[in-house]
Amino acid sequence: MHRYPISTVCTLAPKRRQRGMAIVEFAIVALLFFTLLLGVMEFGRWMFTLNAANEATRWGARLAAVCDKDDIHIRQKMRVILGDVVDAQISIQYEPAGCDDTNCRTVEVSLINATFTPLIPFMGVAVPLPAFTTSLPRESMKSAQNPVCS
Repeated sequence: MHRYPISTVCTLAPKRRQRGMAIVEFAIVALLFFTLLLGVMEFGRWMFTLNAANEATRWGARLAAVCDKDDIHIRQKMRVILGDVVDAQISIQYEPAGCDDTNCRTVEVSLINATFTPLIPFMGVAVPLPAFTTSLPRESMKSAQNPVCS
């Protein structure tokens, strides 16, 4: 018969005490991993939405600069880039105020009060996006001769 020192005997735990530990460890690690994974995905969607909002205002300003004043296609093409936007959130202003197609000098297109809605709602709140504004000098082109405007 072989005798072990008391310290060695105390550290040799039976296998049945370890049963289920892998499941508990996996549950803890998986919870943290999937929380981090979903957070990274939502952050990527938010960054994409910010980029799309910026691109929508740039494209809207370009169309407003070369198309007829208050052409209906400007807002429609902005909605193609950023689908969740409504007409009330798009502001198109020509300078000087009260100008027509022949004497407008600049155009400013803004996207205001737009929101980002996460797929996994955090306290049920949509996140407001910052206001995006793009200004361009106005060019005297007509929508009828410009294929970009149709």
